[in-house]
Amino acid sequence: MKFTAEINVMPLKALLDPQGKTVGANLKNIGLEALTNVRIGKHITLEVEADSKEAAEAMVKEASEKLLINPVMESFDFVVTEA
Repeated sequence: MKFTAEINVMPLKALLDPQGKTVGANLKNIGLEALTNVRIGKHITLEVEADSKEAAEAMVKEASEKLLINPVMESFDFVVTEA
């Protein structure tokens, strides 16, 4: 079966997010001061061929932990759906 995975990678909350800080500061400059606490991450999509949703989720988790994220600086969550 074919599945689609949507993976969101974000900087850990305890770490400074310089890109988010820059965007947040510039939002104020364009009159959008109500938008605060900006954090910028990555969104990854991929297709998975697996026998079950559980097997697809296990593969996505392993790929995320071993390759797609830096566990020292980033966290992730994901959703797997049938394609």
